[in-house]
Amino acid sequence: MTNQASIPRAPGSFPLIGHAPSLLRSPLSFLSSLASHGTLVRVQIGPMTALVVCDAQLTRQVLLDDKVFDKGGLLYDRVREGFGNGLALCPHSSHRRQRRLIQPVFNRESLARYADTMTEMIYSTINGWVDGQTIDVLAEMQEVTARTIVASILGQTFTENELSAMLRDFGTLSRGSYRRMFLPPSMAKLPTPGNRSYRAARARLRQTLTAAILTRRSGGTTYKDLLGALLEASPEGERLTDDEVVDQAMIFFFAGMESTAATLAWSLHLIATQPDVEVALHREVDAVLAGAPATVSFLADLAYTRKIITETLRFYPPGSLFTRVTTAQTDLGGYEIGVGTTIICSPYLMHHQPTNFSAPYVFDPSRWNETPRTEAERASFIPFGGGPRKCIGDNFGMMQAVLALAAIASRWKLTPVPGAKVRAGVRTVVNPQGLLMTAASRCAHDGSSN
Repeated sequence: MTNQASIPRAPGSFPLIGHAPSLLRSPLSFLSSLASHGTLVRVQIGPMTALVVCDAQLTRQVLLDDKVFDKGGLLYDRVREGFGNGLALCPHSSHRRQRRLIQPVFNRESLARYADTMTEMIYSTINGWVDGQTIDVLAEMQEVTARTIVASILGQTFTENELSAMLRDFGTLSRGSYRRMFLPPSMAKLPTPGNRSYRAARARLRQTLTAAILTRRSGGTTYKDLLGALLEASPEGERLTDDEVVDQAMIFFFAGMESTAATLAWSLHLIATQPDVEVALHREVDAVLAGAPATVSFLADLAYTRKIITETLRFYPPGSLFTRVTTAQTDLGGYEIGVGTTIICSPYLMHHQPTNFSAPYVFDPSRWNETPRTEAERASFIPFGGGPRKCIGDNFGMMQAVLALAAIASRWKLTPVPGAKVRAGVRTVVNPQGLLMTAASRCAHDGSSN
């Protein structure tokens, strides 16, 4: 094995701060450029060195061996500060217990129950749109996904003001978690306006969710949802504490809301740039739904709609990067990697390499036609991660995204507002900033029966 000191270093490093400016200002282009330098590339973030994995098979090795490549490092250490130590963030030592506890909440029977709630929340939002209205697409999609998570996963009703406050606070944590990756711990503790806002948002969210838990505990009723399962769980003879339950609720609310909302918003943006894709989508939803609401009974027949969501996840995966930290000396790509090394894997980088996907910067849902997938495609398509730590809510998110896109496309045609500049927002989830679109009723404009 070769010592990791011989791993090529990414260009563009600055004294003291390293590659932090590139990761803050243009993370997607910076990450996708690294594969030209090697299968593993060193980047400098302040005084710390991290290794970026630029090869599909090495990424797969990292994902499969979650004991050696444990959750930790820059991203997860900072995200834990905001969201706690729930299933998506906890280290290997507590992951298996948490996974066994929560898995039944996402089984087939549970997903079928959630589908009706999804449909209700989707239509409660899009039925309020007005022909010719300019909408902030990301905000509208966050409204849909937040309401769905609250109703189906947390089983709790919040007022309009409470829900709006929660959305703002989760946004503050999402932006803050990513930016704090590049700050020395001492700076993260200073009483700056950003740090104060971050801590206040975290405190308000935990207070709101703790109040919901206390209401449940005092009610004495058993609920078949995530919160109910967590409150009833007694692993190893002990009940989860309220703080542990809040940790789970925090990360599931955030992941379920932000990731799916970003995917839906990006899909609507990308569809609008491809008239042939939009025509094919409208043709499918008109034929399948035939004027009926998008429900789980139509899911299997919405094949093209699903391909659009899948291609959106390839083109703009919700997470631009994730980090791991090595717990033992290991070999990665022929290099000797020491204990405590931070490893960075990037779904965006994997999804945009020509060796993994042909024409990677072309949005093409037809690439997901029912044909055998290549080994490179299977190994490199990781929008939900992979291995033992693959997102437990992947099927929940896919179902919600497909139903929402079908519902929107059956009733509305969205066109970009002239002059609007859409850019990828720098936060824990990659989402489209400035995505303003005009909603035109398909029923009013093209005679659709929907």
